[in-house]
Amino acid sequence: MKCENIREALMEAVISGPEAVSPEVQEHLRNCAACAEQLTSLRRTMALLDEWQAPEPSPYFSSRLRARVREEAAVQPAGWLAWLRRPVVAVAAMVLVGIGVSLLEVGHFQGRNILATNDGTVRVSVQGNGVSDLQYLDKNAELFSEFDALDGASSTE
Repeated sequence: MKCENIREALMEAVISGPEAVSPEVQEHLRNCAACAEQLTSLRRTMALLDEWQAPEPSPYFSSRLRARVREEAAVQPAGWLAWLRRPVVAVAAMVLVGIGVSLLEVGHFQGRNILATNDGTVRVSVQGNGVSDLQYLDKNAELFSEFDALDGASSTE
């Protein structure tokens, strides 16, 4: 077996004991000094963790924590418009609203093209909506009526 495959089984050998691992792993650990050293290191680390004791909190920890929780609960939450008191946030919000409105207005006027024809009439071409689609269909009605591929596909079914 390769050392990379054995290293995955080392933790099982530490937790369950060397008898719980497969015979191939035990044989590899007897023959490979690097893997045996890693197993020994893992066992020492686990022994140190078994000896470790969590520190006890100070005797006044609970009372100070309860007092802090009472203080935070007593503080009145700020209103939802409290952020407007900060000038930087208010100015940034106003700038964003202004940019949004200006983008909407620019997009609204970009979709219209006013065209003057030779006979003196004025045509308004609106792009990106149903009116422009109808204008396109009206302009190309002859082409679509002579296009038999669409009619042939629906008549064969």
